[in-house]
Amino acid sequence: MQQFALALQQSGHEVLHLTLDETAAFVDLPGLIQHLCVTYEIESFDYQRPDEYRLLEQMRVMRLTDSHAVPIPIVEHDTEHFLVNFENIGEYFSKNKHHKMEFFYRKMRQRFDVLMDAGKPLGGQWNYDRENRQKLKPQDIAQVPKPLLFSRDVSVIVRRIEKHNISYIGEITEYLLWPTTRNESLQLLSFFCEHCLFNFGRFQDAMTASSPNQWSLYHSRLSFALNNKTLHPLEVVNQAVSYYERSEGVISLAQIEGFVRQIIGWREYIRGVYWVNMPDYRELNFFDNQQRLPDFFWTGDTKMHCMQESIKQSLKYAYAHHIQRLMVTGNFCLLTGIHPDDVDEWYLGIYIDALEWVEMPNTRGMSQFADGGIVATKPYSAGGNYINKMSDYCKECHYKIKEKTGDSACPFNSLYWGFMIRHRLSFERNPRIGMVYRQWDKQQSSTQLAVLERAEWCIEHIDEL
Repeated sequence: MQQFALALQQSGHEVLHLTLDETAAFVDLPGLIQHLCVTYEIESFDYQRPDEYRLLEQMRVMRLTDSHAVPIPIVEHDTEHFLVNFENIGEYFSKNKHHKMEFFYRKMRQRFDVLMDAGKPLGGQWNYDRENRQKLKPQDIAQVPKPLLFSRDVSVIVRRIEKHNISYIGEITEYLLWPTTRNESLQLLSFFCEHCLFNFGRFQDAMTASSPNQWSLYHSRLSFALNNKTLHPLEVVNQAVSYYERSEGVISLAQIEGFVRQIIGWREYIRGVYWVNMPDYRELNFFDNQQRLPDFFWTGDTKMHCMQESIKQSLKYAYAHHIQRLMVTGNFCLLTGIHPDDVDEWYLGIYIDALEWVEMPNTRGMSQFADGGIVATKPYSAGGNYINKMSDYCKECHYKIKEKTGDSACPFNSLYWGFMIRHRLSFERNPRIGMVYRQWDKQQSSTQLAVLERAEWCIEHIDEL
């Protein structure tokens, strides 16, 4: 905000940038705006539509008057930073209904003519996801580029946080490593296209503890710049496609398609789900989960190596990629029955790219299945084998990945079966996961009992894991 205000001032605009020092005394935003209207004798008030439901609700019920109690006209403008206009969201989404993301994604490809050839998808198919999702081998890890980082001095902001006794989580430093200007965001976009895009899809689901200085792997880390609106989604897609076209085969179609799908497919899809289902969406708790978030989510102090790595990285960089969020920390919360409010608050608080419109459907919907299937058609639940398949976390873990019972067994293994059996009535006939119950039924009853007892112990002693 500070850098944006400075850029506007340098462009000749008159800007009032208010920090916490100037706003701490006000109870809410409408009260602050009303104060400014009187102070500066404002004759009309225009605003860009917020991306968060709570804030939009505040703005739409707000009534402003001048110093003589005469009403001040208020005008709302649509944001220009998404591909689907706000008023058109209802054309693609319906409340409380699952819409297949793949079909939405194809419509976006056609509408914006991205990776298309005479009205058909380039290469003859829409989705190349099956060619991706490879695990990083030791020789691959050595080739991972170090992330492009910035060094914005935020010591003044840190002192302001301390002055107003603002509590925080994670590590606080005097320098911010993320882009805070449009120029820096453009640098990060170019860096991704030049150094990461050629392997983006191939290793997009991979995780590793063996590369601490290359913690973002081949991911773009552009979500922060997109969500704070220093980059436009179509601008990002067009530049990436341009690099693909000029790469002479270095960047494969599978890599660019996977990236395009995240930007014009998943990102726009999630926004649509959020707006068409709010405000009821924030109250959904399909499993009626009531467990509280364990203490180690604030420290990373757990014997589960995958959780330790994912949480500590999040606390240090305010970042983890989508599989760490979905299949490690999110999966753990799902299997142990954490209340979705707790999960929402943690994800919203810890990640620099987390704004409610994108965080809530990803967390409450995709990760926790608390919406009962509006986003996903099945819970994204998994035992330790998935984490072992996609990472090297299990090699140095306190727990044994191949064990399901006993004190040394990987907690994910028993927790997975505990979750699946608790919710058997809901998912036994689901065509995507129903077959796992047939696997379970083939096991001896003594084995089943031991696994479920281990799962129950893990939940009862969750802070000790």
